[in-house]
Amino acid sequence: MSGHAPLVRGLEQSIPEATGGRAAVAGSGDGADVAGLVREPTPDLILVDLMPPAGVAAVAAARAASPKTRILAMVGDGDPAAELEALRAGASGILPRGEEAVSPLLAALEGWAVMPAPLLASLVERPSRPTAQAATAQLDESDQRLLRLIATGSSTSEIAGVLHVSDRTVKRLTAALLRKLHVSSRTEAAAVAGSAGLV
Repeated sequence: MSGHAPLVRGLEQSIPEATGGRAAVAGSGDGADVAGLVREPTPDLILVDLMPPAGVAAVAAARAASPKTRILAMVGDGDPAAELEALRAGASGILPRGEEAVSPLLAALEGWAVMPAPLLASLVERPSRPTAQAATAQLDESDQRLLRLIATGSSTSEIAGVLHVSDRTVKRLTAALLRKLHVSSRTEAAAVAGSAGLV
């Protein structure tokens, strides 16, 4: 994570405790150096503060450095344009600055789409319904079922339980679904599902 040293220090302690040591947080005081945090082993999640000077560029740098890592962008003013720009740059979700961070981070680690309700509403209400319907019309029944589960915030493990398959199979099916929808994250897939009226 970049910026906000006290928050970083708190997360460096609380995230490993909350996950039983399965996840860790690394911090940097310089958003421009976020790519420097990405080293072996590949991190599960990166939290990037959109404050200048790095801003959205830090999200893009993190995505380029670690394409498979989930990235949450932390925002302060609720600017939908900046939030959408962060999603386009590769963020997996949006976390409002100043809110309790541990629960959203744990949800993101489980594969949930994390974003403020106003942003989700703006994505769903956009005049893209015909396009979304066209994108989902090509999906078979199993793809649509998977998309509904993703859109309602089901984690990888929960989806695996519903579909009676392994977590690895869910990840493979999800990757294939994202390709079919021409999106890069579960968050974007959830927005398509909402726009198409599937949820």
